[in-house]
Amino acid sequence: MALEENEVLSLKDAVSEYILYIQTVRAYSANTVTGYSEDFKHLFAVVPEETPITDVDILMLRNCIAKMSRKKYSVTSINRFIAACRGLFAYCKKFGYVQSNVSLELKTLKTPKHLPKFMTQAEVDDLCREPETNELLWETRDKALFEMLYSSGCRVGEIAGLCISDLTSDHSSAIVTGKGQKSRRVYFEEDARKALDLYLKDRDERFPEASLRGGATVEQVFLNQKGLPLTEHGIWYIVSRYTGAEGSGRHLSPHAFRHTFATAMLSNGADIRSVQEMLGHSSISTTQRYTHVTTARLKEVYAQAFPHSGKKD
Repeated sequence: MALEENEVLSLKDAVSEYILYIQTVRAYSANTVTGYSEDFKHLFAVVPEETPITDVDILMLRNCIAKMSRKKYSVTSINRFIAACRGLFAYCKKFGYVQSNVSLELKTLKTPKHLPKFMTQAEVDDLCREPETNELLWETRDKALFEMLYSSGCRVGEIAGLCISDLTSDHSSAIVTGKGQKSRRVYFEEDARKALDLYLKDRDERFPEASLRGGATVEQVFLNQKGLPLTEHGIWYIVSRYTGAEGSGRHLSPHAFRHTFATAMLSNGADIRSVQEMLGHSSISTTQRYTHVTTARLKEVYAQAFPHSGKKD
């Protein structure tokens, strides 16, 4: 956006430019773009939208954080707001809208460390069998979905965006597009391949017009029961049904499959660099948290099994 001499960009216009920038130039994920857009609403609740971006100071930003704290927003939500503000002012400084990045004075809050929630092998096996024994939605689709999430360690958005053309001819692997539009290859073991084959056959019978052989009207692998592409929200809904009161009774998110995949790989001897590549992590520190999971699990097994663990008969 070209400004006239002595013209100052408003906060509203600066935010609009920045959102467009991260969406197009930086190729941030749709979830991140939506999240940042929501974060800036906290800023607009304290600072009028037409305020010149040069007039937004550290006190205003701290007032936003104070207001979020009073409303009991989580540490994660507040830290994301801070990240959004830092990104906004870094953008504005880069393009000469402000002289300095006042948001750098904000201190992020210490986040409580939570180990990723994962399933044992028996639990994940039971959940993958759940669509066969508990006819809640679409048996073949849901079994294939669960098997592929577990086998590949994919993010929810990556599975939702998976197209038939991304699969190899034998369905043993696929190219997925992850965060930052980065592509990588993921793999599907035998159970996942068999489940996928059964689902695709069922898919073609239910919705022949969606089949590649019938005109390629829908590229996505996973469809909803109307024959339209299954969304991330749809996948969350499916997992919630099978892990809720009607199913296993242990409420889980789709990410539990990804966490379980990573934990299983590391527990069975895979090197951390390989697991980092398989998960599509840009930083190995993100992958390293799964080593804490496996260590905690080993301590638990040791405490239960070792004869001098302090247990009394």
